[in-house]
Amino acid sequence: MFTLSAFADEISPDPQQQIDVLKPCGVRHIELRSINKTNVLDLTDLQVRELKALFDKHGFRLSAIGSPIGKIRINEPFEPHLQRFQRALELCKVFATPNIRIFSYYLPEGESWDKWRPTVLERMEEKIKLAEKAGVRLLHENEHRIYGDEPERVRDLMMTLIGSGNGRHFGAVYDPANYVFCGYDPWKGWQLTKQWTVHFHIKDWIHGETHGQVAGQGQGRIPEVMAEAVAMKYDGFATLEPHLLGGGPTGGVTGPELFPRAVAAFKKVLEQVGAQYA
Repeated sequence: MFTLSAFADEISPDPQQQIDVLKPCGVRHIELRSINKTNVLDLTDLQVRELKALFDKHGFRLSAIGSPIGKIRINEPFEPHLQRFQRALELCKVFATPNIRIFSYYLPEGESWDKWRPTVLERMEEKIKLAEKAGVRLLHENEHRIYGDEPERVRDLMMTLIGSGNGRHFGAVYDPANYVFCGYDPWKGWQLTKQWTVHFHIKDWIHGETHGQVAGQGQGRIPEVMAEAVAMKYDGFATLEPHLLGGGPTGGVTGPELFPRAVAAFKKVLEQVGAQYA
């Protein structure tokens, strides 16, 4: 079963407009990254309460806190970043979601990952321990230019960290478009990481382009991946992040007119591979 969700800030910064677009599409979950151009971790307590009331009124829930945790250079101070992570843990309680999207740090200029890998793992492990105490699961996205942007390094994270008994509180987001954008083979990325994949980000891409494609129209091999996920009895979220009008490190743009088209295209892919969705 695939539960559909959306990075709704791709529709509009306004949460009411996000809801108005998603409702007719049959999407009732949001991966909360920002509202009104304010990052989720920077929302005031009042803004959080108002947003929660709006979601409750319209029957919406969160698939995850779409945090930017891990989107700093690995040599930057960790303690202030850890405090922002604590805010993400708090928001999980408020919004009743068990998931936080995270990343695995940028490399300093002119440095190599061989030098910084131990620090990456150490920081990730500390966050996993805090997540375990809070009853939360961390979802690592294979984002451009971070440690885990390459299939082999994503596998390294999963083998090293989950191998130490953290599987209930750490898993992989599979984002095919990010592999394509970075010049990696998305099918190889899937084969190396599928056993740890607990969450999907649905955007498709053609290498060299500056904007995304609807699912099945790019080089992300989404239909084949979804077919295998069905065979593996996947049961979890598939969050649409189409980037149809472009995207970057802080998010993307699709707009209220194009987002329903992206939802319809992904539903068609799911139907073609015999998947159930809600």
